[in-house]
Amino acid sequence: MKFLKLILGLLLAVVSCKAQINEKSWQKITHSNDDAWFASQEAVTIADNVLLYQRNIGGWPKNTPMQNSLSESEKKKLIDLKSESKECTIDNGATTQEMIFLSKVYKQHPDEKYKAAFLKGLDYLLESQYPNGGWPQFYPLKKGYYTHITYNDDAMVNVLNVLKDIKDGSANFPIKPSDKTLEKVTVAFNKGIDCILKTQYIQNGKLTAWCAQHDEVTLQPANARAFELASLSGKESAKITLLLMSIPNPDKKIVAAVDAAVKWFEQTKIEGIKIENITNSDGKKDKVVVEDATAEPLWARFMNLEDNKPFFCDRDGIKKNTLAEIGYERRNGYGWYTNEPKEVLKKYAKWKNSLK
Repeated sequence: MKFLKLILGLLLAVVSCKAQINEKSWQKITHSNDDAWFASQEAVTIADNVLLYQRNIGGWPKNTPMQNSLSESEKKKLIDLKSESKECTIDNGATTQEMIFLSKVYKQHPDEKYKAAFLKGLDYLLESQYPNGGWPQFYPLKKGYYTHITYNDDAMVNVLNVLKDIKDGSANFPIKPSDKTLEKVTVAFNKGIDCILKTQYIQNGKLTAWCAQHDEVTLQPANARAFELASLSGKESAKITLLLMSIPNPDKKIVAAVDAAVKWFEQTKIEGIKIENITNSDGKKDKVVVEDATAEPLWARFMNLEDNKPFFCDRDGIKKNTLAEIGYERRNGYGWYTNEPKEVLKKYAKWKNSLK
């Protein structure tokens, strides 16, 4: 009886552990630093899923919970999809987070198949870069706004952070590319930074911040979805600035870009409000803006190119002045405010002093 209880207890523990993993988002799993877990058989099983989801071109599709178990028929379907490349993207962390995950598993299980998949992913990132240094949202190119240089949801910054770690020999990436590939990585990173500097928006003769996407030819701010109009972004500009601040011995152009972005963040911060989730008269969860003198600063996701005035948009593409003016679906289904620039402001003084 005791033996049966012990076995039952172990089975319940395994089931509970798998349930916990399945409850976590794929992003949280890939960014975990639990070396012991990455050494587990569970991590290896998931890594094999990641290999199945990778397309022959080297990239991965987005919004895919790769930690979920796959049936034999699902595995066969993924194998049949290997030559299909239209879903490959860097949007929503795709491709970069799979490479990060494989690196962590490889560190504990140095299997050549994980190394080969990682390097194929790296080749994909290098191949998909525009000559001007930017990256499209999808590669091969997908018609529409997807061809724009994509800062939205930190897509291009995620790529550049991976390239930076690889070229710098970071312990985060134990898989070492060939010297020839490392040279390509360095060139691609430098071109990417140059693209960032060239796309920083000039407003009334002064550098400010960045749009979530820029035209791949003119480099000017560009529209995306109907509610994502060309604008200055309080969210995406934060991670871009932090990336620039992470570069050792920055040149004058980088310093000027950071200084200007920080000044813009100071000018555009919104004080005295916070976002609350309430239950509205229809019994639904709803987001509202309320006054609060003690609230930490927020920044609008979108601000007018000409005067930095925040705006909000529904799927009709018409600008509104307040969050309350747009419909329920977009009001609650999108991040209209952000606090991400606070990390930039927190680190700026130390960064500036380090240059002296």
